[in-house]
Order: sequence, then structure tokens, then C-alpha cells
Amino acid sequence: MDNLSDALAKLKLASTDSASDSVDGCLDCLLKALLNNTTEASVKVQEMGVLPLLATLLSPQSSCAPRVANIIAEVAKNEFMRTPCVEAGLIPPLIQLLNSTDQEILLQTGRALGNICYDSHSLQGQLISMGVIPTLVKLLGIHSHNAALTEMCLIAFGNLAELESSKEQFASTNIAEELVRLFQKQVEHEKREMIFEVLAPLAENDVIKLQMVEAGLVECLLEVVGQTVDGKREEDVAQLKTASDLMVLLLLGDESMQKLFEGGKGSVFQRVLSWIPSHNHQLQLAGALAIANFARNDGNCIHMVDTGIVEMLLELLDRHIDEGNVTVQHAALSALRNLAIPVVNKSKMLSAGVADVVLKFLQSEMPPVQFKLLGTLRMLIDTQVEAADQLGTNGKLVERLVEWCEAKDHAGVMGESNRLLSALIRHSKSKDVVRTVIQGGGVKHLVTMATSEHMIMQNEALVALGLIAALDLVAAEKDFEGANLVAVLHKLLSDERSAPEIKYNSMILICAVMGSEPLHKEVQSRAFIDVVSKLRSHENKTVSHQASLTEQRLTAQS
Repeated sequence: MDNLSDALAKLKLASTDSASDSVDGCLDCLLKALLNNTTEASVKVQEMGVLPLLATLLSPQSSCAPRVANIIAEVAKNEFMRTPCVEAGLIPPLIQLLNSTDQEILLQTGRALGNICYDSHSLQGQLISMGVIPTLVKLLGIHSHNAALTEMCLIAFGNLAELESSKEQFASTNIAEELVRLFQKQVEHEKREMIFEVLAPLAENDVIKLQMVEAGLVECLLEVVGQTVDGKREEDVAQLKTASDLMVLLLLGDESMQKLFEGGKGSVFQRVLSWIPSHNHQLQLAGALAIANFARNDGNCIHMVDTGIVEMLLELLDRHIDEGNVTVQHAALSALRNLAIPVVNKSKMLSAGVADVVLKFLQSEMPPVQFKLLGTLRMLIDTQVEAADQLGTNGKLVERLVEWCEAKDHAGVMGESNRLLSALIRHSKSKDVVRTVIQGGGVKHLVTMATSEHMIMQNEALVALGLIAALDLVAAEKDFEGANLVAVLHKLLSDERSAPEIKYNSMILICAVMGSEPLHKEVQSRAFIDVVSKLRSHENKTVSHQASLTEQRLTAQS
């Protein structure tokens, strides 16, 4: 360590005299000490104030630049040295060196910058703002034959791509082309994995998704799937998962998805369809998720339902009632839910037996499956009177919905259960459905739903409660009392934040429940006339008109 101290002292002197040979010798000694014991040598470098001196030796013309960059890379392996490196002003001259044509300088400079900025989003952000991304992409294109430089660029891209601020810069380069070109050359699993690790975060950006599709990434991914689908090795399984997951991610972009759909005739779309009947769970999952992503506009959904994709998904679900792969169940239900959104698809899907297959999963204890199951049924019965009637009189379904309405640990499941319960009543307008919901104990949950923070849920609950009151008030009377319905309505009407629809449907419901003697008495005791009369001057004409009618009703029966 004494030798190192001497070398550092000489380095300080030699650099001021620009004595090249002497500087080279000192740098060699320092590098040797760092390779021998990086922590101890780094402490010495800091103590003797050598870091600012290194910045002056990073000139592109300097013959010692590669060694200096190498020294900085070794020093910056120590976390405690990274801030001192920044404070010594090493980043700007290092970035300048990225314009060099010397491959050794480029390699060591990349290592130095990578180590200084390791695990620091603020420093990585600084590199991005200094324009390092276009420079590195250009380097990858020029030096793709140099394995070490390529690896350095990929590691840098992997770190920088995690930052949202990098995406715009990446999108302005030809990164997609370069990565696809590089991927096509690779046969080693590890190298492909490195490229995948860059592609995945970049593919979160819709502009880059489209660039990747146009650069031919999808064809590469399909080739990987073909090569690994029957593989038993761990690396085959890993590559299959990565490639199919990335394929699904590319379909999340509207433009990239539509480009690959090609009116339902695209070769990529057809290949993805072939994954669904596969015996490989990963491919089944990716195929179902891909269908869910293709089913993001009405035109695609209508085409897919007309070409038999629903039947493929139902067969897949049937296979997983016993096999019970939760991720595949969830993905297939997601696809069916999306396909059920266009009105013209609902009756076709009901005729295909979608509701019957979905109901087989009613006993699932997995919240993600429960959530999608509920959403699929709710989409199916929208405007479908017969289906709503049939499902609404299914005691087991209503019993399960009421149970899930209390799933406080799973807000999504709880919300969807309430919404489906309401939808069964609203779309069937059936006394039998109302009676099934009352007998199943669902009324109190609809009253609670009317107090939701989401206006759409409040409104759906109030309309359903209005139908219950209109179709079977006598049977619902005790449940309305027990759930404090009148108090809830008073609060909704008194709250200035309540939307016009909420106020309107609350008044409709007041008029309906006044046919019950105990509820009528409660309405009178809560001085509703004062609240309602204020609403006569409401800016919404429908609300003000209903307020006048409700006030007349209250006055006449007081």
C-alpha cells in the first residue's frame, strides 16, 4: 500500500508536468492495486484527492484514456466512491469519450459510467438528459460484432429503459431495428435473455411497440416459440415464457395490435389462435391473453365471435375445470368478457353456452377468477332479458353473489358482485328475480351499494332498488327497514355533491317506498319535504320536475 501512496503522489506531480511515461507507470500501479484490493485502494485514492485529477486525463487524444476509464470503473464498483466520482466531475468527460472510435476506450468508458450510475435513478436520469441514449444505440449498430461492447450496451439499455424519461429518447432512435437484428444473430440462451431484458421494458411504450412489430420482432418471437414449445430443458421453458409474454405485451398497443390482427386474416393472429388448443399451459395462457388484447374494439370482437373463437375458449375452460390452472382460467374469462362487450355478440355467446361454462367456476376460491367470472356474466346479460331472468332465478348464483358482496378483502370482487346483483334485476325487470334476490339476502347489499363513492354504482343500485320496490315492496319491506334505506336516501338528497341522476332516482325510490306503511312513516319523520322542495330550483330540469312531483306526493300523504 506504501507503493500505491508513492504512485499516487507521483501521479499528482507527473500530471501537472504532463510527463507521459511517468503518468503511465503510476496508472499501472494504481490499476494493479485496485484489482488486488479495490476497497482499500479506493479509500487511498479518495484520501489523496486523486479523483479530480483523473478528469483531466480523460481527453479523447490522451493515450492513457482507456486505463483511466478502467480505473474509474474499478473505483466505482464501491458504492461509497460513486458520489465522490460525480463530485469530481468525471461524468461529462466520460460521456465525451463515447464519441471515440477506439473500442477499448468505449468499453472501459461504458463500464465506468455504468458503475458510477449503478442503482441510482437520479444519475441515470442525468445521463439521459445528456443525450447518452442515441449515442449508445449508434455504438450498438457500429460495433455489433464486438461481444464485449454489445454486452456493455445491453446492460446500459436494461438499466436506462426502466426509467420512464428514457422511453421518448429510445423511441427517437432505431433501437428496435438494432435489437431485432442482434437477436436474429444470437443462438445462446444467455445472450437472448439479455436482449429480452431490454425489449420488455421498452415494449411498455406504444410507439416502440409499433417499431418492434415493424422491425420483425414478432417473427423472431414466433420462431422462439416454435423452437422451445416441446423443450424440456429449463432454458427452453424460460425462453418460451419470455417470448410469449413479450408477444402479449406487444398486443397492448392499439396500433401494433391492429397491425397484427389484419382484419382477422393476419398470419400472426392465426398462429396465436393455434396456441389455445395447445397442451402447453404457458401457450394456452399467452393465447387467451392475446385474444383478450385483440378484443379491444367492437370490429375485432364481432369478427372473432363469428369465426368460432368463443368455442375454442370454452373448450379451454372446460379443460381447466379439473386441471385448475388459475392463470389460464383468468385469461380465458378475460377474453370472453371483452368479446361480450358488443351488443350483437351477447346473444350469440349465450347461445354458444358461455354462461353455463362460466357458472362451472362459481365455486372457485381464487379472487382473480371470481372477478373475471362476475365481469363476464355482467357483460353477457346487459340488455338480455331472458338471460338475466334465467341467471337471476338461479338460487346458487345469487347465494354466491351475496357471499362475495361481503368480500371486504377483495374490493374488486365485492364491487363486481354488487353490480351483477343489480344488473340481474335491471335487465330482467322480473318479479321472480327480485324475489330470489330478496330471499338470498341481497337487498341490504344494494342499499350499501347506493352509498358507493362511484356514481355509476350508486345509480345502478338505486335503479335496482326502485324495481324491487315497484315489483315486490311487501316482500322487501323488512329488508329496506333493516338496511336503513330511507336514511340513505335522505343523505343522498341532502348531499350537494350527489349527481343529478342520483337525486332523480332517489326521489323515484322515495315515491315507490311510500306504498309501505312503516317506510312511509319513516319518510314523514325525516322531514323529506324540506330537502325535496329545495330541489325544485335545481338547475337540471329533470331533477326539478321530479322534485315537484315528489313534493306533491309527500304533501298529499302527510
